[in-house]
Amino acid sequence: MIANRLQALGLTLPEAPRPVAAYIPAKRSGDIVYLSGQLPMKSGELMLKGPLRGEAQIAGAQAAMKQCFLNALAAATSVVSLEEIKGVLRLAAFVASAPEFTSQHLVANGASELALEIFGDAGRHCRTAVGVPCLPLDAAVELEVQFLL
Repeated sequence: MIANRLQALGLTLPEAPRPVAAYIPAKRSGDIVYLSGQLPMKSGELMLKGPLRGEAQIAGAQAAMKQCFLNALAAATSVVSLEEIKGVLRLAAFVASAPEFTSQHLVANGASELALEIFGDAGRHCRTAVGVPCLPLDAAVELEVQFLL
């Protein structure tokens, strides 16, 4: 079902990004799959570097958050099949931001809206959106996800 929905949206599940440090990408505990933070990696490259400084960068940062969400789905398949995922419990969005940038919540919508497009009502989730001074590899965004099985 998820694979069909991705196809209908014109999306392709990427190859799961490899960890860049000493951690595993996903861990299952009961009916929850916990994902390590996902960077906006596409074809082995960061889509967007930080920090964000102005409103003009929101659309690009939302696209990067969408990629993070797709990467999280791909990483989840290291411990469960795609079709076992029933919905989204929680997102934690981290946005590398200059002090004057206060639209982290809008940037996080890139992932939140994609979750709803893919999972429908089961994509509704709790969320945190946090501005930080920097992220690993100078990424502009990072996303942590918890999926419900």
